[in-house]
Amino acid sequence: MIRHVALASTALASALVFAAPAAAQDAQPTPPAPAGGQTEGVIRYPPEFFAASLAANAWEMLLRLPGFTLDTGDTIRGFEGGGGNALVDGQRPTSKTDPLDELLRRIPTGQIERVELIRGGAPGIDMQGRSVVANIVKKQGGGFQGLWAVALNHVYDGRDLHGVRLELSGGKDGRNWETSARYGFGADDGAGEGPGLIVSPTGAVLQQSEIDQEGTVANKTLTGAYETPLLGGKARVNARAFWEKFKFEEDNHILAPLGALDANDEVNKRLDTEIGGRFTRDFGAKTSLELVGLRQDKDIDLRGDFTGRSGSEIFTLNRQTSETIARGVLKLRPNPELSLEAGGEGAFNALDSLTGYVANGVPVTLPSANVRVEETRGQVFGKAVWQPVKAWTLEGVLRYEGSSISSEGDTSLEKTLYFAKPRFAATWAPTATTQVRFRFERVVGQLNFDDFVASSNLGTGVIVAGNPDLEPEQAWVTEAGIEQRFWTDGVISITLRHSAISDVIDRAPVFAADGGAFDAKANIGDATKDELILGLTIPFDRLGAKGLQLKGEATWRESEVRDPATGRDREISNLHPIDWEATLSHELPALKVNWGVDVYGAWRETAYKTSSIETRKLKTYVRPFAEWRARPDITIRAELPNITSRGFRYTRYDYAGPRGTSPLAQVEDRDIQFGRMYYVRVRKTFGV
Repeated sequence: MIRHVALASTALASALVFAAPAAAQDAQPTPPAPAGGQTEGVIRYPPEFFAASLAANAWEMLLRLPGFTLDTGDTIRGFEGGGGNALVDGQRPTSKTDPLDELLRRIPTGQIERVELIRGGAPGIDMQGRSVVANIVKKQGGGFQGLWAVALNHVYDGRDLHGVRLELSGGKDGRNWETSARYGFGADDGAGEGPGLIVSPTGAVLQQSEIDQEGTVANKTLTGAYETPLLGGKARVNARAFWEKFKFEEDNHILAPLGALDANDEVNKRLDTEIGGRFTRDFGAKTSLELVGLRQDKDIDLRGDFTGRSGSEIFTLNRQTSETIARGVLKLRPNPELSLEAGGEGAFNALDSLTGYVANGVPVTLPSANVRVEETRGQVFGKAVWQPVKAWTLEGVLRYEGSSISSEGDTSLEKTLYFAKPRFAATWAPTATTQVRFRFERVVGQLNFDDFVASSNLGTGVIVAGNPDLEPEQAWVTEAGIEQRFWTDGVISITLRHSAISDVIDRAPVFAADGGAFDAKANIGDATKDELILGLTIPFDRLGAKGLQLKGEATWRESEVRDPATGRDREISNLHPIDWEATLSHELPALKVNWGVDVYGAWRETAYKTSSIETRKLKTYVRPFAEWRARPDITIRAELPNITSRGFRYTRYDYAGPRGTSPLAQVEDRDIQFGRMYYVRVRKTFGV
């Protein structure tokens, strides 16, 4: 889409959530062993385990959980297979537009009976192909509780971005309710200031400039949910509305060869609404039924304006999407060692997109600019989890999906797709502290409706055409891993994963009716991807540093696909060779203080396009933090986000024509720096 939308989401997490993203609040106590101990790979942690960390909600408790890293799940159409690795009372949350971490933040610690860490699988739990899942078990009742928070984020360039958050919940006799309201501003930390340079293949300077960028986002969120006994079971309804406006401005001051100004202004407005419901009922001690219904709508309005030496460009996009889902699951538990599930779901999805592009006052025709896409999707599935002996857990899943996709407008086509998706997983626990895991699965991706329609990046002058004639990626995934727990809460895990991929979606040229060539997503053949994942939690209590903990995760990737432009092997576009993060935290219960530092490692991704290669590098991000419980109901948190003033670097290699047959024409490099921020949050809890 438009320039900085993806990067802006990072800034939202720190400026609007009123709690640091990812592991920022991962302060670690030194509690006794988890109450309830461990049962066949399930470790139970009571609320007391998290007390010294000043955790106020389920999300902050999961950050404290040894050997667990929250994954909020994939954004997919339909319900099956898209959940994250955290459950509430053994169930995946009904909402799809409400981020999982946000939902967990709205469950206060006073409503939580315990947290279960499920390792390798357990009867009655759908692991969704994951090796580790956390389950939040809520108390019955709980009474009225609330949270109020205000935050201020001072940005190095003088902006003061504030936010306000209010959460309320309560209930009794099986009737529970919750509501929340959130409003605030965030900074796009991928937009800043820095030099720009364009050079020829020989190194001669073609253009030198100074770039000044600013991105700001404002959003509002309202949520509500109600739960009540109904027809011998339990019903829950939830609703959410989300408004967002993102504004990006860039002034590119050309210093050489002559003084000039290129200006790029972009505005993105968005409205999401969702309503969902779940009904569950037990039929005896061994059988239960679950029904889920969901409707979500999204409306996006984009406009980008460019003016400069080359003339003017205007890009507009209006897009509406909707999804309606119905799902039913019958669950059977013949005995404690075996659980069975069978069910199905249907979904209807629609997208309407109107795109406009004007260059120097003249409309330009883009392939698949104005399109309506409809999809009818159905899926049936059966699952079984069996523990034949205490040390072994076996899982078998077979899902079969069918979908019919059609498009009308600039491009008219219709296709029907069918895929079987089996999965087998096994866990062997020779001791209470050691697990060996294996998974073999066929993973089938979904076609991204965004790839069906045209988009633009006016900041770099790249227009991307739409291509509705795509096939989804498919992969046979083989995974093996081992987890070793040591001391009281120490964990080390190593996972190896190999993916044999077919119908890789990458980049290839498409041609407009007037003969113009544009870059577009396309299927380019087969590929392989190999990953090594290391997870580590080290408590330093036994080394004499009580309350000090190091927690982190790193993933290394290698991939290989045949480049359609050159005929040579290369990595898959936009795949990070390495991602890593770590948190060193220290709890001082006597002072009612937590302090520490989060580090998010630098990453690099490269996009191989028809006539260019683009590389984006985000440098290492460091954030010290400290939190103080001034009173039992008031905590104050301070952070120094981006204390190292890390930046974002963009390099593009432009060719005179299609790569492989055309010489290199020029290289553009932008080194954008974003400075420090100063963040403070005051949070008050109230109620029983």
